[in-house]
Amino acid sequence: MKPKDVLAFAKENGAKMLDLRFMDFPGLWQHFSVPIGQLDEGSFEDGFGFDGSSIRGWQPINASDMLVIPDPASAKMDPFTQTPTLVMICDIADPLTRAPYSRDPRNIAKKAEAYLKSTGIGDTAFMGPEAEFFIFDDIRYESNSYGAFYEIDSVEGTWNTGRDEAPNLGYKPRPKEGYFPVPPMDKFQDLRSEMVLTLEQLGIEIEAQHHEVATAGQAEIDMKFRPLVQMADQLMWFKYVLKNVAVRNNHTVTFMPKPLFGDNGSGMHTHVSIWKGGKPLFAGDKYAGVSQMALYAIGGILKHCKALCAITNPTTNSYKRLVPGYEAPVNLAYSSRNRSAAIRIPMYSTSPKSKRIEFRTPDPSCNGYLAFSAILMAVIDGIQNKIDPGDPLDKNIYDLPPEELAKVPSAPGSLEEALKCLKEDHEFLTKGDVFTQDVFDMWIEYKTAAEVDAVRLRPHPHEFFLYFDI
Repeated sequence: MKPKDVLAFAKENGAKMLDLRFMDFPGLWQHFSVPIGQLDEGSFEDGFGFDGSSIRGWQPINASDMLVIPDPASAKMDPFTQTPTLVMICDIADPLTRAPYSRDPRNIAKKAEAYLKSTGIGDTAFMGPEAEFFIFDDIRYESNSYGAFYEIDSVEGTWNTGRDEAPNLGYKPRPKEGYFPVPPMDKFQDLRSEMVLTLEQLGIEIEAQHHEVATAGQAEIDMKFRPLVQMADQLMWFKYVLKNVAVRNNHTVTFMPKPLFGDNGSGMHTHVSIWKGGKPLFAGDKYAGVSQMALYAIGGILKHCKALCAITNPTTNSYKRLVPGYEAPVNLAYSSRNRSAAIRIPMYSTSPKSKRIEFRTPDPSCNGYLAFSAILMAVIDGIQNKIDPGDPLDKNIYDLPPEELAKVPSAPGSLEEALKCLKEDHEFLTKGDVFTQDVFDMWIEYKTAAEVDAVRLRPHPHEFFLYFDI
């Protein structure tokens, strides 16, 4: 839509409020609203002012003024607000220079797309994330100087088979047996369908929805692949819709990678392909039907994976999922069909248009704009430098003898390690000025102080179980 089309769209839908949304640095959607009468065609150039010092990882208080510039192409009506509300996703700009803000994740994603085009390699990077999540009935937690706890509950939780539910009707998935039982074992079919229909109402194309492996309501809804920035925008709508549909049905949704001990965590397997002039470039006559370009792209991701994890797996909780020997693909190898490899080449279809690579290490706690951009930059680096990914690993990695497994590199074991890897390996991200040095400096500083140190300094409840009687 053009600005004048947005104004007509707002009038047609009876919009009374305008909600301006943007992504903060760590990865949460932020917003503020103005009466719809404040919107005119000049708003798409003049923007709206706000305090950037209150956004995590952004401006100091002595230089706090920022602008949000609404993107007319992003206009949608909010499906949840009681007052008819027009929503637009915004870009962030400096109010004096009007230059795009270097730490605005959406700006970084736009620069990544532009850099791909400037290389001549391709003109479109398609992303297809599979963001897994949990649906819970109740969540309670507390963390202070003298105590900490969390407690999760779910009607599907395998731990509730003995609970008095007046009556307890059973049908609760056992750990790692949630893939794909029909109702009544799967208790969230209708809820997921409501989520799907709401997403489709917003113009987001959905391919499938299903229960996932874990007990207690783990689920997946798959969006059809889209260009990088568009998919990052959609991922924010995706999380917003799922959380709000859940709340209005008295449930709660989390994209936390590892909320349950002893069962599968939530990943975000991300499908990647590059096209040029409407033609897919990752289909060819090499291993598993991919092109040499695709193999180089795999080489780029594998080479830089440890640094990528600081962005694609950006929480301390991410590394409760990324543990060697368990369900997550921590081993840096590639394969067709083998889901224990960090990169898989899906074999569902032989159509060139469906040929892509699937990076399985990321999780849905990430900032989609930053994660997709970093993945693309690793892909481009692999193609430009013809990085050989080595031989595929078609064996079950978890069944390899120790001496053979020792030769397979692994993803970082902690957020602290991943941040160290990013500090040592980020030059590939700076090409085309896509990621700037202040982005790395602030990301590492913020993540270390607010998350790594905050967790490291606190006693863990299980430590009392292990050590109190010493």
